[in-house]
Amino acid sequence: FGTHALLLVATATLNSEAAIRGKNAIREDIYPPLWDSAPGNLLDFPVEGNKIVINAWNYRERLGAYKNLLNASARYFAAFGSQDFGNILWGLPLQHGWQFHTGRLADPSSATSCGYEAGDLLCISVKSWWACMNYYLAIIPFLGAVEAGLFGELPYEIEILPPEELRESFCYSVADCRSRIPKLMDEWKAYFESPTTQCSFSLDDALGHMWKAHVASIAYALPKFQDRLIYLSDPEANFGEDWASGVDFIAATHFSTDLWNTNHFQAFLPQRMLAEGDVIPFIYDFSPQQNNVLFSLSALHKTNKLTG
Repeated sequence: FGTHALLLVATATLNSEAAIRGKNAIREDIYPPLWDSAPGNLLDFPVEGNKIVINAWNYRERLGAYKNLLNASARYFAAFGSQDFGNILWGLPLQHGWQFHTGRLADPSSATSCGYEAGDLLCISVKSWWACMNYYLAIIPFLGAVEAGLFGELPYEIEILPPEELRESFCYSVADCRSRIPKLMDEWKAYFESPTTQCSFSLDDALGHMWKAHVASIAYALPKFQDRLIYLSDPEANFGEDWASGVDFIAATHFSTDLWNTNHFQAFLPQRMLAEGDVIPFIYDFSPQQNNVLFSLSALHKTNKLTG
C-alpha cells in the first residue's frame, strides 16, 4: 500500500467535500474564533517606546498578527474570490483557531489556569506543544513579511513579547530572528516577496513558496519542542507528530489553503484533544471521516519513517 495511495486516502474525502461545498453560503463560523475582535491594523497593537509590542502568548494578539498578514496580502488574491476568501494564508489563522477551539493552546500540565475558561481563556501556554509549534507558523511568517516590506515603511519597530519562561526557544524581532534563524526567515521572506518580483501572479507558484516555508518551519520546530510532548496523552502526542509529518505530503500536492478548502479540511480533524484510551480508527465520538483521517495520517507517518 504505497505512499501515494495513503495520501489519496487522506485527501480524497476532503477534496470531494470541498468540490460540492456551497461557496455562496457565508457563515459566521467560517472565521477563526474572535476574528472580528483581533487587531486588524499594526497600530491597533500597543506602542511602547517607539515599538509596536505584540503579545504572542495571547490568542487574540497572535490572531491579530495573522489578520494583518491577510489584510496586507489581500491585493494579490483579489482574482481568486471575493472578500479575500482565495487568500492561501487563511490556512494559518484557521489552524490556530482550531487549536484554540479544541483546547490545544491551554496549559497541558494543568499547573496553571492558562487557556482555561476558569482562568485566562485567551492565554497561550508555552508548555503547549501545539502553541510552540504554531509560533514558528505565526510569528516567523509575520516577521518575515515585515522584513520583506509587505507592510510598507513602518513608523515603529516591532517587538514580540517573550513568554514568562523558556524564552530561549523563540526569537522576538526581525533582527533577532534574522540572527538566530536566517534560513527560515529567508523562506518566509521569499514567499512574501514572490508576488512583487514576478511579472504575473501565479497561484501555483505562490503555493509552492508558501508550502516550502511552511514545511521548513515545522522541520525546524519539531525537534526543538520534543520535550513539550510529555505533557500530552500518548494518543494526542502521536497525533501531533502524525500531523507534522503529514504536512510534508499535503505540501507536495500544493493543496490550496484558502478559506473554503481549509474550513472543509479542518472539519475532519479531531474537535477535542485525544485522551488515553482513544484508539484510532475506533474513537466513538469522532465521525468516520475524522477516524479515517487520523488513521491515514498515522499510516503516512509510519510509511515516512520506514522510507526515510
